[in-house]
Parts: sequence; structure tokens; C-alpha cells
Amino acid sequence: MRKFLLAAILLFCAPWLAAQDEKATGESTDAATPSPEGATVSIVLPHDGDVVPPTFLVKFMVSGMGLAPAGSKIDNTGHHHLLIDIDDLPPMDKPLPATEQLIHFGGGQTETKLTLKPGKHSLQLVFGDYAHRPHNPPVISKKIFIEVAEGAVQEMDDPEEDLP
Repeated sequence: MRKFLLAAILLFCAPWLAAQDEKATGESTDAATPSPEGATVSIVLPHDGDVVPPTFLVKFMVSGMGLAPAGSKIDNTGHHHLLIDIDDLPPMDKPLPATEQLIHFGGGQTETKLTLKPGKHSLQLVFGDYAHRPHNPPVISKKIFIEVAEGAVQEMDDPEEDLP
């Protein structure tokens, strides 16, 4: 039983340990993961120019690729990274750092509730591979701009909900 438990722990932790090694050295253990031609990511909600309450829903969409949790090395898959109020993109040849302004969705999530202070903000997505590295070529959304205001109500019209 102990051998099984140890094997399970090692299997679960191996991708995390590899990512930690890459973070510590700043070096990738292999070449950038290719992205298929035409792959896109986008922010479905909120819309560019929306006025939203301090806590609001953000929905992400990927097209031309699949979702997979961080650590899952599967061709043509990855997971979302949300950039908040970042003027210049981080390096596209290294793992994306996890910060308050660069949020990892390594579980394959496609939405989150976000809380921001009132004012103008920008949101953008970068799709990352199993090791949190942007694909090659990078799959990056259009940057959208929103305003957070006390008392605002988020519009919830979601184009995905209108699909047959």
C-alpha cells in the first residue's frame, strides 16, 4: 500500500516539480509546444467597453485547440492565463509567471469571478501549454478594456448560449 501511495504522489507531483525546476532556472526542458494554425482564444464576457460591478464574471473561449490541465502534455491542448492591467506581454519563450496580474487557470477552467477596484482595467488571455509556456506561435486574445464601477450590473448575454 505504501509503494502504491508513494507512486501516486510522485505521479501527481512530477509535472509540478518539473514546472518548479523550469521556474527556478528560467529554462524550458524542451522546445515550445506548437499551436495549430488558426487556433484562437477570446474573452466572451465581459465585452470590450463594458461597465461591470467590482465582482464580475469572466468567461474564456478557445477555438482550434482543446483544454487540458497544467502538467498534461497532450498535443494541441493547453489552459488559459488571464492578464490584468498588463501593458506589455511577458516573454513568449518562458513559462508565464503566476502573479496577481497574471492568473493561471491550470485546471482547465473556462470562467472565473474576478474582483477589481473601481476604475478602468484591461483583460487579455494567453493560452499556455502543460508547463505554462505560450505555444509557438503564441495564442493570444485581443485585449479588452472595461470599467469597474460601484452599483454597475453585469450584462450576461453570452454568444455561446445562443449556439444550437
